[in-house]
Amino acid sequence: MSRPVYILACMPLILLNKPYKVLSQFSGGNGTLADHVGEPHVYPAGRLDRDSEGLLLLTDDGRLQARISQPENKLPKYYWVQVEGIADADQLTQLRNGVTLKDGPARAVSVERIAEPGALWQREPPIRKRPSIPTSWLDIAIDEGRNRQVRRMTAAAGLPTLRLIRHRIGPWNLADLSPGESRQLSNQDAWSALEV
Repeated sequence: MSRPVYILACMPLILLNKPYKVLSQFSGGNGTLADHVGEPHVYPAGRLDRDSEGLLLLTDDGRLQARISQPENKLPKYYWVQVEGIADADQLTQLRNGVTLKDGPARAVSVERIAEPGALWQREPPIRKRPSIPTSWLDIAIDEGRNRQVRRMTAAAGLPTLRLIRHRIGPWNLADLSPGESRQLSNQDAWSALEV
């Protein structure tokens, strides 16, 4: 006698532009995901710290969440990073080759100096400006997700992070989402994007 097969209907994958000072969780007081996501029973696939902005993916599909967030899956995550100082070729090479952090070595999959990203929203409060210290922007990709990893990597290379915005995870990007806005993809389309 065959057993019945139950198909669980999963909710869409939610792509959220997480604002600055919002926690990557649904509880804990003011400034949480509950202020921006109305769907119940979804969970972040990965995290962004409170001081970071940008793309956060949410799903209720445990398999999809693991596929996105587990380090062994090596799904690249891309960040626009405003750093203190003008990044030089040696510092970029150091980030590519790897820096030593307290929890082990870490390296960028790719890193390049870029102009300030176009159509970037203003952060509130704005980044401090010091006339005597210039800033520059980097586009950094990593395939891990350790706590505050990008910030610690740039600091180790002598480039303290002032602002960090995740703009892409694997095949998904922010596109034109403003802070606090989200869009949805069907669960099937989310899995299909990972297979391309």
